[in-house]
Amino acid sequence: MSQRITTVFFDAAGTLFRVKGSVGRIYLRYAERFGVKQTPEMLAAVEEAFARAFRDAPAPVFAVSDPTAIKRCERLWWFDVVHNVFYRVGMFEGFDDYFEEVFRAFEGPEHWELYPDTLETLKALREEGVELGIISNFDTRLFAVLRGLGLAEAFDTVTLSSFAKAAKPAPQIFRAAMAKHAVDADEALHVGDSLREDAEGALAAGMAAVLVDPQRRAAPAVAAVGGPVRGIRTLAELPALIRASA
Repeated sequence: MSQRITTVFFDAAGTLFRVKGSVGRIYLRYAERFGVKQTPEMLAAVEEAFARAFRDAPAPVFAVSDPTAIKRCERLWWFDVVHNVFYRVGMFEGFDDYFEEVFRAFEGPEHWELYPDTLETLKALREEGVELGIISNFDTRLFAVLRGLGLAEAFDTVTLSSFAKAAKPAPQIFRAAMAKHAVDADEALHVGDSLREDAEGALAAGMAAVLVDPQRRAAPAVAAVGGPVRGIRTLAELPALIRASA
């Protein structure tokens, strides 16, 4: 980061906020009303099936532009993911009703929580005159989540894959976000928790990248990637890192 950073972009889930507890446990809790038993074995199976379903799923990019059509495509994308999970672990009667209930459950703040240093970090960057944006493969429910967590007013822009017609790590989504700020790549920084989607994607777009890696598990991989990738344990380290690069 040899150039002064004027705009900082963030990934959303996993970087600014996280799921409260286990994703698999939440999905099973809603499924209990439909006769699904939550056992340790079922929980392990659901979580493994989710990991596989996400790996197998296509990028959340759709050949439509109308916002209503985009939301419909997002819902169908998630329906396929969740259906894939329970097809593997055991389908049950009333699945369509179940999916509608659990899909809407993640739209509000109930199942999400901020990382402890999120608000203070964003405030510190704002006070230094840095513009803030989000670049995410999350769907349009993100806007309601941001409002519910008190984050909506903190960001100048939000760039979603379903509207940008490109998903991280494709450089197009990063370039679309930068265009909204009229910022050059050497003045922009992206912060996220995924080495591939966030760090490598930002580098491909010419941006600097910071990887939030609490356990330093990705440190060897970061070194192998090369380029302006820095690892931090918490978001609280970010303002000082940016100041030092100015």
